[in-house]
Amino acid sequence: MKFIIVVGDGMADYPLEELGGKTPLQVADKPNMDWIASHGRNGLLKTVPRGMEPDSDIAIMSILSYDPRKYHTGRGPLEAAGTGVELGKEDLAFRCNLITEERGIIADYSAGHITTEEARELISAVKGAYGRLGNFYAGVGYRHLFVMRNAPRGSDKLKTAPPHEIVGERLSEHLVKPKNSKVAKTLNGMILNSKQILSNHPTNIARVKMGKKPANMIWVWGQGKKPRMETLVEKYGIKGAVVSAVNLVKGIGICAGMSKLEVPGATGYYDTNYENKAKFGLKALKNHDLVFIHVEAPDEAGHAGDVERKIEAIENIDSRLLGEILDGLKDEYAISILPDHLTPIKVRIHVPDPVPFAIYSTRDQKDAVKSFNEFSAKKGSFGILEGYKFMDKLLQL
Repeated sequence: MKFIIVVGDGMADYPLEELGGKTPLQVADKPNMDWIASHGRNGLLKTVPRGMEPDSDIAIMSILSYDPRKYHTGRGPLEAAGTGVELGKEDLAFRCNLITEERGIIADYSAGHITTEEARELISAVKGAYGRLGNFYAGVGYRHLFVMRNAPRGSDKLKTAPPHEIVGERLSEHLVKPKNSKVAKTLNGMILNSKQILSNHPTNIARVKMGKKPANMIWVWGQGKKPRMETLVEKYGIKGAVVSAVNLVKGIGICAGMSKLEVPGATGYYDTNYENKAKFGLKALKNHDLVFIHVEAPDEAGHAGDVERKIEAIENIDSRLLGEILDGLKDEYAISILPDHLTPIKVRIHVPDPVPFAIYSTRDQKDAVKSFNEFSAKKGSFGILEGYKFMDKLLQL
């Protein structure tokens, strides 16, 4: 028996007036998602425990069977695992964004989705100025990593804010807290002073001349120490593989003992290579029991408030990824489609509502649901499940 999980990041949404009171999932042309729903079983999944942040680290950890209340230590250490950065027991890992700051306001959490090549030049400049404070590791696009080695006691209690949740707000209100902490003062000084370094960098000067947003500041957040997690082999006796362009998702997979697949053309943006993700996922099933495939594009559209892009991303997942996978599957299998969380067009941030999920198994019965969306899933035979119990249901089918 083979198992496939496909996650459209932030794919679920709220009804929109411009869509006649329907959600992007309801209006999108998605025959393969609907086939899985109509031939399988459906339900709602509470991927974000009460009181926790509705972000992908929490939600995907839940989907892969790890209760975040027990295993989650922060986003940074998961990013570190995905980047291949080893952490010591007292090291503190932060996600490090390249952002656009304008007149004291966080104008863009991704610096206009700066390219990886440009970002590497800028991270190198920051590393040259602040390498004494810790290690900087270049990632993909605007997403990077900062590691404070042998961090002072209590540093993991700092409070930081995800930049994608505070776009348009005053930067000064969301700096690292408590501000009277020595470590917070050091980090805030690095954040604020990075503007002078980055604003005068040739890469940003060129971007401004081309009418692009400058990546004129760094922003550290999501800090934490290395988590201790059982592997999927230890929990279930299965061998897994993860397909994603996002280091966070790769890192969760690595912490779960999964193989990390590097897929050509996987970008973590609208232009990601859906076909290659399907191809590499199918190939991995030859020597793995489970493949987890993640697509970031719907989430990016949600943050941008771009309903057309979101519908397009959903349709691409359906036709260029799910369709290829379903055509290539043989023998006995179970496949699931779901978001990790909602990123509604209206609010442009993550929200903790339960997400729809559908599972088709060659061994199982179907329920009465006919299509895949936020509302039909409510009528599914699974009802409402706690996120970390999803894998138990999938593997039992």
